[in-house]
Amino acid sequence: MYGAITAVKDLALTVRQGEFLTILGPSGSGKTTALMLLAGFISPSEGDILIGGRSVAAVPSYRRDQGIVFQSYALFPHLTVRRNLEFPLEMRGIKASERANRVDRILKRVHLKDFGGRMPSQLSGGQQQRVALARALIADPPVLLLDEPLGALDRNLREQMQGEIKSLHKEFGITTVCVTHDQEEALTLSDRIVVMRGGVIEQVDTPEALYDRPATLFAANFLGEANLLEETGSDVQAERSRPFGMVAIIRPERLRISTRGAPRSPDADQRQSVIGMVTDTVYAGAQRKYHVQAGTRMLTVREHVASGQQVYSPGDQVRLEWLRSDVRFVTP
Repeated sequence: MYGAITAVKDLALTVRQGEFLTILGPSGSGKTTALMLLAGFISPSEGDILIGGRSVAAVPSYRRDQGIVFQSYALFPHLTVRRNLEFPLEMRGIKASERANRVDRILKRVHLKDFGGRMPSQLSGGQQQRVALARALIADPPVLLLDEPLGALDRNLREQMQGEIKSLHKEFGITTVCVTHDQEEALTLSDRIVVMRGGVIEQVDTPEALYDRPATLFAANFLGEANLLEETGSDVQAERSRPFGMVAIIRPERLRISTRGAPRSPDADQRQSVIGMVTDTVYAGAQRKYHVQAGTRMLTVREHVASGQQVYSPGDQVRLEWLRSDVRFVTP
């Protein structure tokens, strides 16, 4: 708690050994507080924190033997890359010869073997992030904590570093907890994802299960986009009956768009369709997005751009259709 404000409430979470767990949520959801509790920078007002079966709730951060990577990298600006990497080993009393060997190995592993003599200010953002990761991993900690690790990088470099982090996790096998608000990052890196909202856990599952079978409308919209199928001018049809109190959704990429009078699909008996009008078209490189007014509902359609395909403009009358098996029911 922060004064009268409860940042996280009834947080019960088990992280499996060797897994990559991501805590995902918007600002104010409690995800950063959860990570700070694990790191030991703040103490829980109640409850306990166990690492390897041992309570660490009262153990200060510097005694928890964890690797931590911050969004700001937090490298020592007055030390060379090599000295930045030696520091955590030196604090653990490791001999100079072993420190040198470990630094050489990790610098080679993160593709920085010729950069040991440089200062952090002489490195690019991606290189600094590699040093921060190397420093967190060099002492072989039982737990690695990542706080928005790629938030300061541009998109191309962020995608490159996602691959690097995934590769390092596979190689070292260290139990990793990452905090981010980036959906793509969470989907790419994680074995499981924890979606948080208002200080409580909304849903926990694998990336594929969370995306394909969200439990709530919030989870569906935070991890991707979701179209509500209510009030589209047609009663929702699905493979199973609607549970009480739930609403029907479908992902934008599951919708097929065609002209209003186009021939029906060969599997039309497995599909449902509605008629609508295109209100906006957005070109985004590999994908094109349409906003279509169907009944009183605005639906979003995403389709991969391909040569020769028809492009629809605002005002065009279109038919949207989808497989009934792609409809999901969620708690509003």
